[in-house]
Amino acid sequence: MRGAGVLIIIGLAALAGPAAAQERPPADRQSLIELAQVLGESHAIRRACVSEDNFDWYNRMEQLLAVEAPDQGFKTRLVLAFNTGYAAGKSGFAACDQRSRAEALRLARRGQALAKALTGP
Repeated sequence: MRGAGVLIIIGLAALAGPAAAQERPPADRQSLIELAQVLGESHAIRRACVSEDNFDWYNRMEQLLAVEAPDQGFKTRLVLAFNTGYAAGKSGFAACDQRSRAEALRLARRGQALAKALTGP
């Protein structure tokens, strides 16, 4: 689980570029929505596998919102995507087992790919 987290953290750190969400093209905005959903699902799995008191991915989502500074309408879409991902993770991975750890790794790789695409070559 720790390796999965590192992959997404690296990707999110790369997002700290100058582009605000409202200045991004539609494809990038869609990628941000997908990234928010990945973070939400990762948050649910992390809480199942580490601790209910763990807010690592929630905090990363807050960082994403701070970096992107989206307008209110887009911020609402990002938060909804995070919450949808969280609900999916909570219902699909209520306990920490091999399947949830594998999903966490898959999500980390997807999050890394999205972050890399958002930051360019």
